[in-house]
Amino acid sequence: MTVILLALAAACCLGTGFVLQQSAAQYAPPQDFLSFRLLLDLVRMPRWLAGIVLMVMGMALGAVALGMGDITLVEPLMATNLLFAMALARRLSRQPLGRTGWAGLWLLAGGVTAFIVAGRPHGGRNSEVGQLSQWLIMGGVLSVALVLAAIAKRERVHVSLEAALLGVAAGLLYGLQDALTRISGLRFSAGGWGALLTSWQPYAIVVLGVVALVLVQSAFESAPLRMSLPALTAAQPIAGIACGVGFLGDRLRVTPGALAFEAAGIAAVVAGIVLIGSHPAMPPGSGAAEAVREFEPR
Repeated sequence: MTVILLALAAACCLGTGFVLQQSAAQYAPPQDFLSFRLLLDLVRMPRWLAGIVLMVMGMALGAVALGMGDITLVEPLMATNLLFAMALARRLSRQPLGRTGWAGLWLLAGGVTAFIVAGRPHGGRNSEVGQLSQWLIMGGVLSVALVLAAIAKRERVHVSLEAALLGVAAGLLYGLQDALTRISGLRFSAGGWGALLTSWQPYAIVVLGVVALVLVQSAFESAPLRMSLPALTAAQPIAGIACGVGFLGDRLRVTPGALAFEAAGIAAVVAGIVLIGSHPAMPPGSGAAEAVREFEPR
């Protein structure tokens, strides 16, 4: 229960933080797209800083949850960040939830519940079951993320597709980051700060976090939140579960009935994410004229 509460608290901070970040990032200069300069411009905006503080809090709570529980349990729960994002977006936009919003809410919540109840995630206490599997899965996830980001940067024609590609890429990196956080927690438990700081995982976590942040903010800058956040929210648990089962030693029930409910749960989660993400309450983005005013000296 503690792990569940921590994961939900992390989801609340992340979802709220993403809405605040996008409402600021939409005003960033277009020339900063997929550039580290974007972060330097955004740091001048109080709302963006508030969103970053909430995101860091969410990641910290998620790291604690990952240290206490299994990634195959924590990741689906953290996918509910979109519910909290919708709650804040509704408050800001004053849009009613409507049938689509309620359907998305129940699909997301029900899908997460079905996956956890049917799969009964467990294990993962003895990490790193096979270095070859670890490197193959990590390399595959990282490669897909970088290819998607490269496509988005090269083909800047359809902003909705561009934002979705960046959202998927960032979600994959965040899922991989969560897996490395899990390994780092196990190393710290086994050998303390010495074992943690002499391993490569903590430094990779920082690099992945910065790169994913640039991808996310570029997606938020280029298109409405509903174009990128659903893709990010769907990709992160899929990557995390793949890492958990692939090389962290996590286990799911594999009976035919359990597998059917697990697949249905994941499908419901993705469908719910898409429905909630496409809701008109989600921040729609603004034009360049407002961007100029936001960055003018005061």
